[in-house]
Amino acid sequence: MDAKKAKQIFLNLPVKDLEKAQRFYEALGFTMNPVFTDEGQKCLVWSEEIFVMLQSFAFSDKHVSKPRANFHHVSGPSFTLPLASESQVFEGIQKGIQAGGVARSPNVDESFMTLRSIEDPDGHIWGLMYLDMQQFQPLSNP
Repeated sequence: MDAKKAKQIFLNLPVKDLEKAQRFYEALGFTMNPVFTDEGQKCLVWSEEIFVMLQSFAFSDKHVSKPRANFHHVSGPSFTLPLASESQVFEGIQKGIQAGGVARSPNVDESFMTLRSIEDPDGHIWGLMYLDMQQFQPLSNP
């Protein structure tokens, strides 16, 4: 394996309905990778480094021996996706809501960052963020 591929991450998320979850993630901007997709899981790609493996409950339960958390009722990890513009943050939230997601926080608007959070149909929390590096750099290098 070359060094670049060694820096990839595959997030395994158990989901109740693979098709519904796929529609949500595609609405956010993920694309399907058929190489790692079969009847029990779907691979959705954010970038060359970031992959989300949507796994049916039956598939996930075969590989994990602990009870599955219901993230509609308990807090769990959250993930943040960088976007190229503030407008993409708001468009992504709207598309995610239309695909079955639920907005989970008001807009966080700092001079250098815009952040919104959305919950997928299974309760996993995703932040959509625009970071204006030109405004951020002076703040990080006083």
